[in-house]
Amino acid sequence: MSPDQTRSSSARAETPLTAAVMAGRWIRTAAVDDGRGRHWKANPDPRGRSALAAEPASLYAGAAGIVLFFLELAAATGHEAYLEDARAGARYLAATWRDQTDLSLYHGLTGTVFALAEAGWATGEEEFEEAARAAADRIVRGVRRLDDGLGWSRDPAQRGDGGIVLGLLHAAGILGVPAYEEVAVEAGRRIARLVVPGHRFGDCPGLPTDAVTPGFLSGTAGTAFLLARLYGVTGDGRFLEAARRGADFVRTVSVVTGGCAAVPHHVPQGRNLHYLGFCSGSAGVARMFCELHRVTGDRGDLDWAERLARGVMRSGIPRRRTDGYWNTVCQCCGTAGLVELFTGLWAVAGEERYLEFARTLAEDLIARATGHDDRGYRWYQAYRRLRPGEVTADTGYMVGAAGVGAALLHLDAAGLAGGPRRVVLLPDNPFPAIPVPAAALRRAAEGNG
Repeated sequence: MSPDQTRSSSARAETPLTAAVMAGRWIRTAAVDDGRGRHWKANPDPRGRSALAAEPASLYAGAAGIVLFFLELAAATGHEAYLEDARAGARYLAATWRDQTDLSLYHGLTGTVFALAEAGWATGEEEFEEAARAAADRIVRGVRRLDDGLGWSRDPAQRGDGGIVLGLLHAAGILGVPAYEEVAVEAGRRIARLVVPGHRFGDCPGLPTDAVTPGFLSGTAGTAFLLARLYGVTGDGRFLEAARRGADFVRTVSVVTGGCAAVPHHVPQGRNLHYLGFCSGSAGVARMFCELHRVTGDRGDLDWAERLARGVMRSGIPRRRTDGYWNTVCQCCGTAGLVELFTGLWAVAGEERYLEFARTLAEDLIARATGHDDRGYRWYQAYRRLRPGEVTADTGYMVGAAGVGAALLHLDAAGLAGGPRRVVLLPDNPFPAIPVPAAALRRAAEGNG
């Protein structure tokens, strides 16, 4: 039976699963159906505001990310209506992907390919896989011969070519088209030839022009993650060498004290500003070290991921607010991204303290939800750290309720060793798709044998 039918809509949710269901309820109020399928308003509240400009299809804030959330909610609850939500959104993506000019993973066509491929896999509907292949073909046709190799732009970070390469690697496997991997690997070779892969100067609003960003979405750590992934795919040591150069830079600029580590938002000016979230902080940088550990088996890489995790745990959050952990709950820069880190790290390392901390973070998320009007849960936050008075709620994945709900569903799946469930992980996530330590799965299997 669905949790929708067992809990009063006005009651405070007590578990990650029921909170995710309540998030789905609010997102449903934002549905817009037309002849192309279904997309969702960024914020359906009366006079509701969004943190971003309209991105109706994107993985970051639009239909692609919300489709992924409903796929997971259907798997977690067995509720067919959620699968129909995902189908309707996938139909919209299949009908509109040609309108997208941005090719990137989080804000463009590569994210649409990912969502369509996952929807096709989950529903068995060939039209979604066909649309995903057609869109991926367009991305491949868009690759250019640059001075130093193939690429789509000159940005090697996850927000640029790095994210496209990761998306094509995923598409090659799930859609069965080896040519996507060939293009991705060739584009990756250009990135690997950079002296410090992902070493970016400040080309973001608010950053000095000579700033260097070691973080994940727009910096060194995310690009090193990509190169480690390419090494795992190809076995080509040049990718590993380049990933190590990036990781060495991140270690060099990090602050290490008492077995803990923190990464500056940017250097040299922002050495004392340590984000904790995914985009530019510990939750994202730890993914890079986990990916290196996954493809090499080097315990030192996992040790660095755990140093970053200990730094987060000893920071005093979630009760304490810091300059790098402000009034934000989303996947990109807030609490949900940290839930992903600690749930995934538990599945990798098997340390119970990580799962307990993920639960502590989830309890804070649930407590901060707004649901007074019987329309489900949403989360109001100051998405931009430098604009603390600009408080909004959003439906999307990286910036809103869909991503918060997905993180809670991943935590819910972490407690299911006896009946494991696959979760949907984005292409830049190194953690197990069944978020349970291998030893716990073996014990469960032996107990059922």
